[in-house]
Amino acid sequence: MVRDALGVGVAVGLSGFAFGVTSAGAGLTLLQTCVTSLLIFTGASQFALVGALAAGGNPFTAAAGAFFLGVRNAFYGLRLSQLLALRRPVRPVAAQWVIDETTAVALAQPDRRSARLGFTVTGATLYVLWNVTTLLGALGAEAIGDTDAWGLDAAGPAVFLALLAPMLRGTVERAVAVVAVVLGLGLLPVLPAGVPVLVAGLAAPLVLYVQGRRGARRGAAPPAAGSRGAVDDEAAVGSGGADETGAGRGEERE
Repeated sequence: MVRDALGVGVAVGLSGFAFGVTSAGAGLTLLQTCVTSLLIFTGASQFALVGALAAGGNPFTAAAGAFFLGVRNAFYGLRLSQLLALRRPVRPVAAQWVIDETTAVALAQPDRRSARLGFTVTGATLYVLWNVTTLLGALGAEAIGDTDAWGLDAAGPAVFLALLAPMLRGTVERAVAVVAVVLGLGLLPVLPAGVPVLVAGLAAPLVLYVQGRRGARRGAAPPAAGSRGAVDDEAAVGSGGADETGAGRGEERE
């Protein structure tokens, strides 16, 4: 379990290089880049923030997009609070480590003790490595100079897609991804930078609404006339009538 937790922490923590490079390319200073990783510490939100800023988006719009992406961590926290049952003084520190990877490792454990250990090892490894590699990536970007000339401006989106791809397993997840891409790219030419990301967030409720409507329609559809169910019902009624007629004839014989 510890080995798996370390593996997740190291594998994802190395992505901090890409964030450091992307953040420096977006115009953030070394201090701003490092503080972002120290305080926000959720990769998707961080990439969304610097991506919107790099595209010329309003800082408030960029922050709003990052905030909505990070809301999912609050729901993770509700589940983990019951599973880990940490002491009150420890909770503020543990809350900083509530992200996709720590949640996945903790929920995969068979008991509370293992869940706590998996959460702690994954969170500590990932937090330290993510911040170290963020610093190194930002320093490297400053040394290189123009990150666009080296093609490093694509590092952030590439890593973001790499983190997202393993989550698209079911039909609903894939449908949400497709609708989000259509909304984001379709509205990109007509809306200010950063706003299409917010609109793309409507993909999930839209897909879930359509799926719910389809499920309700299928459940409420009555059996068609002449269908197997209708034939069975008519046969049952007919057999019941025959029984009643037979009983009546028996009474007449008596």
